[in-house]
Amino acid sequence: MAESQPSSEVPEGAKSSYDRWVESEGIPVIKTFFVEDIRTVHLDWWERKGGDGAFLHMEGAGQINNCYICEIPPGQSLKVQRQLFEETIYVISGRGATTVWNREDQKQTFEWQAGSLFSPPLNTYHQLFNGSGSEPARYLAVTTAPTMINLLHNLDFIFNNDFPFDDRFDARQSYFNGEGTLFAGDYRGFKFAGNAWETNFVPDARGFKLMEYNVRGAGGSNIKFELSENTTACHISEFPVGTYKKAHRHGAGAHVIILGGAGYSLIWPDGSPIEKYPWHEGSMVVPPENWWHQHFNAGDRPARYLALRAFGSKKYQGASSKRYQPSVDRKKGGSQIEYADEEPIVRQWFSEALAKRGVQSQMAKHYEEKS
Repeated sequence: MAESQPSSEVPEGAKSSYDRWVESEGIPVIKTFFVEDIRTVHLDWWERKGGDGAFLHMEGAGQINNCYICEIPPGQSLKVQRQLFEETIYVISGRGATTVWNREDQKQTFEWQAGSLFSPPLNTYHQLFNGSGSEPARYLAVTTAPTMINLLHNLDFIFNNDFPFDDRFDARQSYFNGEGTLFAGDYRGFKFAGNAWETNFVPDARGFKLMEYNVRGAGGSNIKFELSENTTACHISEFPVGTYKKAHRHGAGAHVIILGGAGYSLIWPDGSPIEKYPWHEGSMVVPPENWWHQHFNAGDRPARYLALRAFGSKKYQGASSKRYQPSVDRKKGGSQIEYADEEPIVRQWFSEALAKRGVQSQMAKHYEEKS
């Protein structure tokens, strides 16, 4: 990982409105598309938040969305925030609570822990509190700040807009109770499979029950989340020991956080060598737009990851600029490489990785399956 270069090396005219805002915040900016461990990223004081923070300026995000890490000191709270962009928060470590409101008489508070997932509804006031007096609480957030700041290029409008989105946060007492409903069937003329869960709070993404999902191969399971009426989306995927997923590609901005297991990802654009990135719990990778990528479980237990992305909502579609078909064979015009069509080196590397750990491959039956 390399920190950003001094701003003097970047022509002022080449900077976006979002770039200039990031520089003005005065915290570390890490430019990469792979982070070895989000639990150990160096943070510095962030005046806006009232805690320590750092931007992870992920190259694969393409200024569609962004990522930052923030830490709440023991026994303290962050400053009250309000902003006109969506934000999805994953708690890396610690425990605490968040209070959300549009109006003073609507305040709601819910508790969270390591592994929790939630999204303060758009433009609500919200404040995060550390529930421990001895340990810091750290979280990672993926936001649509680049899209909104570059589009509007007016920070006062972004951060000091008093419009309450009552259709996003209706202040009902059960809003953050952790319950949800299976989102399936017809919605506004669209048909969806039954693996989307509509909720506003996920108590622990690491142990959330998933559903069968074989379109990426390897006998995997998956759940997609619709959070806080967002246009952004996220999902959890898990795949068994001794297996790997089919290569695919899609748009920018999918922040893939490893929740459990050990393995590696292959990432490459058309016409370039395949690069390997080993990962473990706490790693994060963001494949650039239109780059092939493929995830491999080389460990001795199921591998699980959380993907936070922009403009992937099943309810509110239409924001993304290009339609990919990441579950359709590329020979049929889609964006997925079937097992039978992958490069020979892919299977060789996987066999070598499993041999190092004494793990048996379970891929034979998947190689025989028809696409």
